[in-house]
Amino acid sequence: PPRPLAPATTWDGAFQRLDRGLHKLRRAVPRRLRRAAMNTAARWIIERQENDGCWGGIQPPAVYSVIALHLLGYDLNHPVMRAGLESLDRFAVWREDGARMIEACQSPVWDTCLATIALADAGVPADHPALVKAADWMLGEQVVRPGDWSVRRPHLPPGGWAFEFHNDNYPDIDDTAEVVLALRRVRHHDPERLDNAVGRGVRWNLGMQSRNGAWGAFDVDNTSPFPNRLPFCDFGEVIDPPSADVTAHVVEMLAVEGLAQDPRTRRGVEWLLAEQELDGSWFGRWGVNYIYGTGSVVPALTAAGLPTSHPAIRRAVAWLEKVQNDDGGWGEDLRSYSYVKEWSGKGASTASQTAWALMALLAAGERDSEAVERGVAWLADTQREDGSWDEPYFTGTGFPWDFSINYHLYRQVFPLTALGRYVHGEPFAAKPAEVPAGSAQALADAKGS
Repeated sequence: PPRPLAPATTWDGAFQRLDRGLHKLRRAVPRRLRRAAMNTAARWIIERQENDGCWGGIQPPAVYSVIALHLLGYDLNHPVMRAGLESLDRFAVWREDGARMIEACQSPVWDTCLATIALADAGVPADHPALVKAADWMLGEQVVRPGDWSVRRPHLPPGGWAFEFHNDNYPDIDDTAEVVLALRRVRHHDPERLDNAVGRGVRWNLGMQSRNGAWGAFDVDNTSPFPNRLPFCDFGEVIDPPSADVTAHVVEMLAVEGLAQDPRTRRGVEWLLAEQELDGSWFGRWGVNYIYGTGSVVPALTAAGLPTSHPAIRRAVAWLEKVQNDDGGWGEDLRSYSYVKEWSGKGASTASQTAWALMALLAAGERDSEAVERGVAWLADTQREDGSWDEPYFTGTGFPWDFSINYHLYRQVFPLTALGRYVHGEPFAAKPAEVPAGSAQALADAKGS
């Protein structure tokens, strides 16, 4: 039986009735007009197929695109279809019993920049061949052509980085910020090339700031609640509002680039301060959850010049100390996304979440505190003989409460980053604020646009 309609006076009810009306109208639409509309949609899909055959660098749009084109009559041997199906094989994990599992996504750019940061903060020399090789690869991955983000920013020059191997249509603000932070930790043999790439990335991130002063992941001012009301939007997020973790990473990057006092950076700081939860934490959109948000925001705020005595920093420290587990680690259950507040910061200790908490506490000047000592001891005690950590829980987020991600490197790179900062101190902390050459040009270009 059809699902009962919501009251007609609500947005849900209005969209449900509109949806049913459009289904009935379909019978009256001339077949030629309907075919033209579907062909236009097919062209839109095909134009966004990446060089490796996938769409958006992730599995779900590849699956839906292949289904849609097949329903429109595209044969499985058509080059677009063949490339799309072959792309899914590159997401496959073959088990010993012959079964094939398809990964939802792959994260090479994200993993590489986080690994570079971890190794550098752990004391690996800035000109180490591994770091230089990683920087070379990241430099080659910069997206230098317009994508769908250009609809909102048609005059903004490209310069971001995407999350995946092939995703030139949708670079993201979070990866761009972290790649810049990683590149600045490397002593590259071609500093001019690195400076120019960083400048393009800084300019692009500045240009993608939303009206409220914060940053989303992929788009600008993508905050309308109406798409979520559409009857067929029944899974996950379909909009991209600014989030505390992404905004924090951009603010941290801008501060490292000598732009801490830029008005746009200050607006980001003000937004973060206003978004702090009453208990002192921050919501984590792309990682589980309040520990991730807090672990992202506190280092950004202190990098941007907030003193460790600032009330927001002290509230965050108090919250982290309050939710620390008896074993010395930190953990947070996915149920914190179900909007049941008592799960905030509660869960079995994990390596990545313990590291996020430590990164916040270290940035807040708590290196010699009991909480930090217990957290570091937990990481040391749970490290395996081969130097890695176990982490059976999902600590990455795709769609809060709908789709979670197990990043296999999170359990390695974040503990290494936290321990490195515990031993060597905060990166960039002792360096004077100066605008590197690439960022200076980016700032001038951004002001001009």
